[in-house]
Amino acid sequence: MPTLNWIGKDKVINHHQDVPFRVLERCYSYGAPDSGNMIIHGDNLDALKALLPKYEGRVKCIYIDPPYNTGNEGWVYNDNVNDPKIRKWLGDVVGREGEDLSRHDKWLCMIYPRLKLLQRLLANDGAIFISIDDNEQANLKLICDEIFGASNFICTFIWQKRYSAPPDTKDVGYVHETLLMYKKTASFFMGLLPFSSEQIARYQNPDNDIRGIWKSMDYTCRYTKDERPNLYYSITNPNTGEEIWPKETRVWAMSKEVHEINVRENRIWWGAKGRNSVPALKNFASEIKQGRMPWSLLLHAEVGHTDEATKELRAIIPDFKFTPKPTRLIMHLFKIANVGLDDIILDSFAGSGTTAHAVLNMNKADGGNRKFILVEMMDYAETITAERIRRVIDGYSNIPGTGGGFAFCELGEPLMFANGNLNEAVDTQKIREYVWYMETKQPAQNIDLTENPYMLGVTGGTAYYFHYEKDAVTTLDTTFLITVKSKAERFVIYADQCALPGETLSQYNITFKKIPRDIVKL
Repeated sequence: MPTLNWIGKDKVINHHQDVPFRVLERCYSYGAPDSGNMIIHGDNLDALKALLPKYEGRVKCIYIDPPYNTGNEGWVYNDNVNDPKIRKWLGDVVGREGEDLSRHDKWLCMIYPRLKLLQRLLANDGAIFISIDDNEQANLKLICDEIFGASNFICTFIWQKRYSAPPDTKDVGYVHETLLMYKKTASFFMGLLPFSSEQIARYQNPDNDIRGIWKSMDYTCRYTKDERPNLYYSITNPNTGEEIWPKETRVWAMSKEVHEINVRENRIWWGAKGRNSVPALKNFASEIKQGRMPWSLLLHAEVGHTDEATKELRAIIPDFKFTPKPTRLIMHLFKIANVGLDDIILDSFAGSGTTAHAVLNMNKADGGNRKFILVEMMDYAETITAERIRRVIDGYSNIPGTGGGFAFCELGEPLMFANGNLNEAVDTQKIREYVWYMETKQPAQNIDLTENPYMLGVTGGTAYYFHYEKDAVTTLDTTFLITVKSKAERFVIYADQCALPGETLSQYNITFKKIPRDIVKL
């Protein structure tokens, strides 16, 4: 498989592993307090890592609209990689070499570690969509093949974003953008889209069949008499008695046995007068798999365009400087990704919050309980992103509210310092959740801590304990061992030190882990 190399790749290819794990601090909740929705303000690389303990492998659909890297100066809606925050990040990570990077090198350095973390958050039956234009589309495809696997590439969708060429057109009138789609594994199944009104109009019921409307289908297939001799046989028109043979170059589409079933079940149409020389199959709408195959061409008539998106956002927040995506487009992608009623959707380049708007619209339409997670690094995360979602929840411009809610979070302290010591400014419960995740790769369990406040949980026959106090040295000794009541085959116990002899640890199947030395860095 071809791979892409660029200046600085060696510095960022594993950079996601070096990013310090930072906790999420809830600032406030809006609307329904237990909605499960989140808006995170902060660098999306840090935020994605902070999400791992609870959400790794659980996100059904990811949609991101990263910087397109047009080369324009200024940082308007993440439109290039010259923002001071990104320049500082490049300098810290890539070093002095970063001063010589082209804008394409900078963009690749920025996006690569973020995609690595997104891949980990994606569920096995999930899919990711990435909006992009021609500036980085080819590069993005190559690094996505590397990160997600070339065999997991599904499609490059073409979205018709405009209904006319832009006024500043010189050589080619660009009216489209592209969206790359990748699945996580073979467990993903493509969703089907609802039938359009035009498609439904093609179904009729001229013979008043009790099974409802139907559409005639070709009764022949592309094979020849020599290729499929069993499909070359005569059929009798019951209305005329005429014996009908298919062409030798295009035989019947089903065997004689299946044809006889079709006759008994009145599934053959010989025309309004019953005298057609070739039969047709009645294809009933009620029996069709509920939906139609997605197309790679996303026409604005079905999924919306940028002008629609601009008017949609202006009705909510009149003063903005965004080029948003239409909610119809994002909802369309959710259907392609086969997003269920209770699934989690993530957007780590949230912008104005279109993804959350689409999730709330879908939940209102079908009573679903889908959950969104947005990440936005810019200061408008509160004034634009969160404000838009508040107004969508409550209603705006005579549009009824969707209901729902969200938690607004900031990135908090790093859980561990560079020297490996725990940051005592971090809430103990968050440390416990982190240790549990690093041991089990599972979200934290809801357990009763009244018997032992140091218990983390039990899984796979192993009980885990985290004997930790911020202001005291903890010891795994006989006194602590008496408090361990879990029924388990094995025990993993963290403490500052251990006073039990090796024989006792072996007798009770205990693995001692020293704090902080044995806490694995994420």
